[in-house]
Amino acid sequence: MMKQIDIKVINTSGLELPSYASSQSAGMDIRAALDAPVVIAPGTRVLIPTGLRVELPAGFEIQLRPRSGLALRNGITLLNSPGTIDADYRGEIGVILINHSDVPFTVERGDRICQMVVAPCLQAVWKPCNELADSDRAEGGFGHSGIK
Repeated sequence: MMKQIDIKVINTSGLELPSYASSQSAGMDIRAALDAPVVIAPGTRVLIPTGLRVELPAGFEIQLRPRSGLALRNGITLLNSPGTIDADYRGEIGVILINHSDVPFTVERGDRICQMVVAPCLQAVWKPCNELADSDRAEGGFGHSGIK
């Protein structure tokens, strides 16, 4: 069984709360809380409301990630993927969808538009220094390891 954490939620959407599809699912599907359908034209983006507001425990975040089926079949994905919901944010969760296809896509009320993953997070404490430890990679950048 996966570890669980209690998260306070206000749901003004009238839709069911996000839930896990299986006992080992990492993400929960989030639904569009729309009053009317929204058409996303090719190459455009739109902010979709969810009707969800949360109170995360300190040390946790929510990551919003694309749904693979929407991406593969319709070219619909999240513009800022993964989107981050910080533990101290109390506003409504919104999802920025973009249409990478060449045809309009309609989002209807209750459509599953992305996945939500709850994850622990750390804050970095910078330690200024004058040199870094050697590594096998060293300064190898983009594409340094080749294609095959």
